[in-house]
Amino acid sequence: MSGTHTVLYDPHGLADAELPLDRAPYEALVTAVLAWKDPNLTPCDYEQIALQLTGHARAVATDVQRHAAALPKNDGRGALAEVILREAAGRLSAPLEGTARCAQNRARLVRALYQRLDRLTEPLPAAT
Repeated sequence: MSGTHTVLYDPHGLADAELPLDRAPYEALVTAVLAWKDPNLTPCDYEQIALQLTGHARAVATDVQRHAAALPKNDGRGALAEVILREAAGRLSAPLEGTARCAQNRARLVRALYQRLDRLTEPLPAAT
């Protein structure tokens, strides 16, 4: 049946809360975008890449928020996560532009969010 789809009613976002992000393709895209010198793409291409990175940044930010919320209140990693999340919200609220600079800024944001996510999910060293 072409032209049909199913709408999932998930007002609390529980359907994908535990699904792991497909990280490898986006890390490869981030690496490629940050390596650009003068890619000479059309504005539409830059905007499409920035749009892909924006969507993924939102997904990673949700994951960061979920992990930070699960930490004890006295865990400093949660406070650092909140700083990154506020910065991410501000950067994601900026309109997309069809420029290499915009795509590279979104790539930097994805990289920063993954770095924070990694710090949230790594085990703390044992106290000695």
